[in-house]
Amino acid sequence: MDHRTPVRRRTARAAFPLLALALLAPACSGGVEGRPGAAGVRDPYFPKLGNGGYDVSHYAITLDVDPAGQTLRGTVEITARATQDLSSFNLDLAGLTVDSATVEGRPAAVNRAGNELTLRTEAEVEDRLHRGETFRAVVRYSGSPKTVTDPDESEEGWLPTDDGAVALGEPTGSMAWFPGNHHPSDKAAYDLTVTVPEGLTAVSNGVLAGPPATKKGRTTFRWHTAEPMASYLATLAIGRFETKTSTMPGGVTVFTAVDPEVAKESARTVARVPEIVAWETEHFGPYPFSATGAIVEREDDAGYALETQTRPFFPGPPSAGLLVHEMAHQWFGDSVTPESWRDMWLNEGLATYAEWLWEEEKEDTPAAESFRDAYEDEDNWAFAPAAPPSAARISDDPVYGRGAMVIHKIREAVDDDEEFFALLKGWTRKYRHGNASTADFTAYVEQATGQDLSGLWKTWLYGGSRPAANG
Repeated sequence: MDHRTPVRRRTARAAFPLLALALLAPACSGGVEGRPGAAGVRDPYFPKLGNGGYDVSHYAITLDVDPAGQTLRGTVEITARATQDLSSFNLDLAGLTVDSATVEGRPAAVNRAGNELTLRTEAEVEDRLHRGETFRAVVRYSGSPKTVTDPDESEEGWLPTDDGAVALGEPTGSMAWFPGNHHPSDKAAYDLTVTVPEGLTAVSNGVLAGPPATKKGRTTFRWHTAEPMASYLATLAIGRFETKTSTMPGGVTVFTAVDPEVAKESARTVARVPEIVAWETEHFGPYPFSATGAIVEREDDAGYALETQTRPFFPGPPSAGLLVHEMAHQWFGDSVTPESWRDMWLNEGLATYAEWLWEEEKEDTPAAESFRDAYEDEDNWAFAPAAPPSAARISDDPVYGRGAMVIHKIREAVDDDEEFFALLKGWTRKYRHGNASTADFTAYVEQATGQDLSGLWKTWLYGGSRPAANG
């Protein structure tokens, strides 16, 4: 995830009302009876988040947004593969009204019971969903998307701004503006088509799929994200922006969108996006996406920065350190995405360590000094970074500062910077565009270094008390 303004991150939150979307059909052909897909993947902190029984490969989302009324009309077309014989499956959606739905082109009757939305079809036996089958579900919906306040008092979902809105999703907010499988373990490609009043710009992830088109006072923007993306990293910012487009060596598109009110103060740092991406590529391996950039809104538009994929979001002009942090997430969190929200320290510890490396090389502050500062900070010892006590704590200081201390201890154990940076590059290569857990990381480090680091994990990653600094 990312930082709370100006330095810390925003994350975690409490479980958020889920609206499950189920497709019910009779038994599968050949006498094999389908089973309902699970209404949650049993995440340690958000057990009902996400869904079982299928894997999404692509979302095609079409939105018509009225920023003045903060309403939208939307259609999402979901392409997925059944991972079991399915009699039903769920989608996560918070609020909004489902107007109609189809599965494989067949109309589905819609019923709502509390936070459950059930779609029923009259599919013939031969048309039911079998394991391994690719299928398409289309949901049409409308209403006023929600702003969600989490237990840590941060807000996500749909955040109105003076000239539009911004949608931020970590960890559950994306379900406020489109139905989907909203757990980081199910990543997919995205196409987002957004129509807004003429004069406003709609900015999202990836690259523009053609120039904006204006008709009858409304402008349509089409954004394409080819690489897999967890839904919490999807974003949409609507408003008045100064935009710039360029291309880095190697063909990566750089697209920045900055609110005019903060454009002057942001210009110098935002112009460093290509420099910072190039520096991180040297340290962490090839940049994992076809686009990069930044979205900079005004300071009151959100309470935190977020590593939204390819185009991090900032509330107000970012510092160089914050830009380094959010860009590092393109490798750690966006390309290599946590298997569950318990693994969030992998995102934040590595992104925080990227800041320490930047300060070491660019500001003559050794990482060992940053380690000592973090070690002396009492807030970093509230709990072990790999075991936050609740959903409300997954973006607290230990996940960042103590997470970075774990990385520094690995660097000390390796005792060779060439080998250490090869270790980081190997990690981003091995799990590129995938998901990884803490267990995956510790096993990878031990295999790559040939060392038994069980003492390091026990003390720094899982330990409940502060050890000696050289322990």
